[in-house]
Amino acid sequence: MLMEHLTSAELETLPRETPVLIPFGSVEEHGPHLPLATDVYTIYGVAELAAREIPLLVAPPVYYGLCRSTSDHPGTLSLRGETLRALVLDLLASFYRQGFRRFLLVSGHAGGTHMAFILDAAEEFLSRHPEVRIAVASILDLLREAAADLVETPNDAHAGEWETSLIQHFYPHLVKGTAPAEYPRFPKHILVARKRSYWPGGVWGDPAKASPEKGRDLALSLARGLKCLVKNLEEV
Repeated sequence: MLMEHLTSAELETLPRETPVLIPFGSVEEHGPHLPLATDVYTIYGVAELAAREIPLLVAPPVYYGLCRSTSDHPGTLSLRGETLRALVLDLLASFYRQGFRRFLLVSGHAGGTHMAFILDAAEEFLSRHPEVRIAVASILDLLREAAADLVETPNDAHAGEWETSLIQHFYPHLVKGTAPAEYPRFPKHILVARKRSYWPGGVWGDPAKASPEKGRDLALSLARGLKCLVKNLEEV
């Protein structure tokens, strides 16, 4: 169920053993063809599919995240890591006060520093409240575990085959054509200030291999992976 569709009275009567999924995303460029909220739309769509079949409270999504590699591209808005960490802690504390004890922090944005701050916040909250159960995963984790066989493009990671397919499935009216395949090469171990010069198109993979049908299959497989994660959380 989607929390934003519930009334206060409905939420009050919800069993407190119901797992709470907080979807995280980003407002970030996704090539010239996909919407800036792609990371939110994909994970929220997958979470909604999973919640149709199992008891799962899907919180309103967090649109903003930490974006490093695309920080020079138009449309990318980024939080500081400390802000994201504080936001995660505040949300967990609010749900905890409401009586919930099982949490899934699942992100449609899979950037390394973004996920690290979410994970760090979750670890801190767990140390304060050892009775809770928390899972942390990105959509890329789910993809590798539940849907990797559906993706043809090696190392497809951003605005390429699988993200384009998912948006073609969930929000076809928001897809503006396609984009050339791109595989950026950043200097190994070296930080660069002008990141866009190494990644001009903002695509990592091949959007031409996307299709709405593939998006449907990906969404269903990712939802199955998410349901498995919920089951594993219950069994810990």
